[in-house]
Amino acid sequence: MSNDSNWESAAALHPDRLFPADPGTRAVARRLYNSVHALPIISPHGHTDPRWFADNAPFSDPVSLLLTPDHYITRMLYSQGLALEELGLSPRTPGGHAAGAVAGDTERRAIWRRFAGHYHVFRGTPTRLWLDWVLSAVFGTEAPLTAANADRTYDRIAERLTQDAFRPRALFERFGIEVLATTESPLDDLAHHAAIRASGWKGRVISAYRPDPVVDPEAAGFAAGLIRLGELTGEDTGSWHGYLAAHRKRRAFFAQMGATATDHGHPTARTADLSSRMAESLFGRVVRTALAGGAVAGADAEAFRAQMLTEMARMSLDDGMVLQIHPGSWRNHNASLYERFGPNVGGDIPVQTEYASALRPLLNRFGNERSLTIIVFTLDESAYSRELAPLAGHYPALKLGPAWWFHDSPEGLMRFREQTTGSAGFYNTVGFNDDTRAFFSIPARHDVARRIDCSFLARLVAEHRLPEDEAIAVACDLAYNLPKKAYKL
Repeated sequence: MSNDSNWESAAALHPDRLFPADPGTRAVARRLYNSVHALPIISPHGHTDPRWFADNAPFSDPVSLLLTPDHYITRMLYSQGLALEELGLSPRTPGGHAAGAVAGDTERRAIWRRFAGHYHVFRGTPTRLWLDWVLSAVFGTEAPLTAANADRTYDRIAERLTQDAFRPRALFERFGIEVLATTESPLDDLAHHAAIRASGWKGRVISAYRPDPVVDPEAAGFAAGLIRLGELTGEDTGSWHGYLAAHRKRRAFFAQMGATATDHGHPTARTADLSSRMAESLFGRVVRTALAGGAVAGADAEAFRAQMLTEMARMSLDDGMVLQIHPGSWRNHNASLYERFGPNVGGDIPVQTEYASALRPLLNRFGNERSLTIIVFTLDESAYSRELAPLAGHYPALKLGPAWWFHDSPEGLMRFREQTTGSAGFYNTVGFNDDTRAFFSIPARHDVARRIDCSFLARLVAEHRLPEDEAIAVACDLAYNLPKKAYKL
């Protein structure tokens, strides 16, 4: 990630953290980790803001940088009784737009003190691992954060953020990021990505095509999105064939801007393979209802999302883009928070998800295509060994995404390897995917993943199930080669 000799010098970051307790196995894990810890970061899917790298302006303050955008932090503090307003989040305006950032250093400092006073609630969580790493390795402050050192920590971070070395592009390079993919909808003009390209900066920041706003009939603004999609492409998005043509045009535009993957955050993993006539009829019902201002029937909405995954796979065969499926989240579960603050405030909850039947129509149609890559993720760990690993261990097109979101903890990452390796091996998985809005946590998350993978591999070496030289090769593949290959980077 970086050869900066100042990194990981603080006492809070033990060099053997997350390695096995057994001394002999720990020594193997340490050797494996030393072979991969400095490899470049491949960050193929996330939600960081491309404006940061286009403008390269200094980050404003510790609160808006590290606290308010991170739902891992805000959801935990909210669960402990803190109001979101106390954490710097502002309710939406009457027009439905998020209000401005926290105003004034005095108010921001008060929020930071409140955060520091509750830092103990993150003990044992992956958030604590990431935050301690950021505080100690990036900013050189004391870790853990406490009420006693809150002001000193705030001042140190604020002072560092005024330095050129802490601007977005400099940190991108310091973190050792080779490529970072953001996520935008088909309605985005990708102006920030264009600005990055025009700037001459060599950092590689690309987009991923996330068509949910114009694929999910239950998404807010779906009807308006269809109209806008037609305006952008010159296609008749009120017709089935025009709608598909509009997607092809936008995908081509995203690919021209460097995108190599699409991403689909559907409620379920259901897919469908309808005839052209049935698909056109379904689309007609969905569009007529949406454009008339009505609520699309739940069965039609689910069937349409299912068919569109298959249509997107068909398009991927033509344009080569990787298809990512992220199902199984009950978005905005906390209705009152969603109404007041909008999405992405920590109210998304994992739900049980079925894959074998749900993916069968798609896999029967395209699963045997060697030139197609479908990466499936899950928030339902019970599906790893029961369904996903056997599926990925059979279909050439299917690859298994790593533990993500709630499961990117050390325990979740270890369970992923334990439950999938037997059926899928390592080479039907795609390395690590950080999937975050928190830019500063990206190297911390990759470091955790590399340590856990090396710990798992060390156990195989200690049990004489894998020679150490092969374990080193696997560790390198998991950290770097597999994600780069899977996402065609």
